[in-house]
Amino acid sequence: MKPLLALSRLIDAVNERVGRAVYWLVLAAVLVSAVNALMRYTFNISSNAWLELQWYLFAAVFLLCAGHTLLHNEHIRIDVLSNKLSRRTQVWIDVFGTLFFLLPMALIIMWLSWPMFKNAFVMHEISGNAGGLVRWPARLLIPMGFFLLAAQGLSELIKRVAFLMGLIPDTVEKHQDPALEVLKDEAAQ
Repeated sequence: MKPLLALSRLIDAVNERVGRAVYWLVLAAVLVSAVNALMRYTFNISSNAWLELQWYLFAAVFLLCAGHTLLHNEHIRIDVLSNKLSRRTQVWIDVFGTLFFLLPMALIIMWLSWPMFKNAFVMHEISGNAGGLVRWPARLLIPMGFFLLAAQGLSELIKRVAFLMGLIPDTVEKHQDPALEVLKDEAAQ
């Protein structure tokens, strides 16, 4: 299990670095959007390339940060029932969900999106919009994002199994929303 835990730490480190680097794309998307709006409304100048660049940046943030989001347990969960269950049962649900839903879905999408990227790259596909951008970078984001998500899913699976075996403590982060903490403090007073 030690080599698998080492692999898990490596995957976690990669997704942490990718996530922190991609944070800056949010700023880039905001700046591109602001400049585009300013040019359009001030000088009546517009470009489809700027609009598409915004979409590409948003897609990069969404797809490349999916693994980072899973690493920090900030993904959407439906905890109505599972919160009432023991921690071990919750971990078993995570193992089941990862094995039968997350990993198959991520691997299938990664596998099916690769030929679309390859075709766009080989054919030098360009957007159908006047002045649009080349498409292959956006198409590459799909298999890359789902690869990072599948890798993080594998890492989480390794950690959950190691927890169930009693080899490591529970590594799942409890997401704390600062705004909710303020409300709890105010309610307590």
